[in-house]
Amino acid sequence: MNATPSSPRVAPRFKLSPGWWGLVPSLLLLAVFVGYPLIQVFQISTLKWDGVIAGQGVGLGNYANLLSDPDLGRSLITTLIFAALTLPAFVGLSALTAIELEGTRLERIVKAALFLPGLWTIGASAIGWYTLYAPDYGVLSTLTGGVLALPWGDKAWAALVLIAAFTIWQHLGYAVLVVSAGLKGIPSEVLEAARVDGASESQVRWQIIVPLLRPSLIFLGVIGSLYALQSYTAVFLLTRGGPFGSTRVLGYFLYETAFEKFEFGYGAALSVLVLAVAFTFAALQARALRSE
Repeated sequence: MNATPSSPRVAPRFKLSPGWWGLVPSLLLLAVFVGYPLIQVFQISTLKWDGVIAGQGVGLGNYANLLSDPDLGRSLITTLIFAALTLPAFVGLSALTAIELEGTRLERIVKAALFLPGLWTIGASAIGWYTLYAPDYGVLSTLTGGVLALPWGDKAWAALVLIAAFTIWQHLGYAVLVVSAGLKGIPSEVLEAARVDGASESQVRWQIIVPLLRPSLIFLGVIGSLYALQSYTAVFLLTRGGPFGSTRVLGYFLYETAFEKFEFGYGAALSVLVLAVAFTFAALQARALRSE
């Protein structure tokens, strides 16, 4: 009996599911507006370029200069101090405000009022703060005869406090909404069972509610760190890095390097540094939330 020759096997064709095709426009936009500029930043970071004449290749020279730049070191220290001022207040105030507002009659009105600063343009907000808190002729200084004037024009600590307060004021509404969303996800049965077992309201708040809000608080901690790391606009509009460089945070130092000193190659290397730190914070956030 003759053996029937077996038909050749045809390799299965790779097919994208309909769901993947829906991602194609977004992936194209991401590649054009994120991927390509990012590649350009890496390329420029290997050049010594003032933005006018052709750049001169320096390899990793700009990155080597990052390690020995005293101005960058001072900017990093200022950024850490700024983060130490803003981060605890940002997370603590948002949690306290959301917990106190939960279930009250004015909850929606107060949350809407807190969210308004995030809807205004930062330029208009900065003008309002400058009008209110200018140490010489601001509204607060005029009404109180200078008693409550914040001397941020010539005192380093006062300038940092002003920028930190402005940053918290601008983003507090968003943070409160994040914590409120976490509160809505806590089963009411858990809280009621604790009260039935004799737990006081203070114990319910600090031993049950706050631990259950840990994912939301971790998220806000990372977001607040990124706000501190990328802070630039408030410094530019209110203090211009002064007085005496006391508010020259990393974002403003990057702006000065690239757009005032026209060291675009070194500024691109600084951008890569900021991106690396931001990516590290994002990775830590993802790991912390995954552990929850």
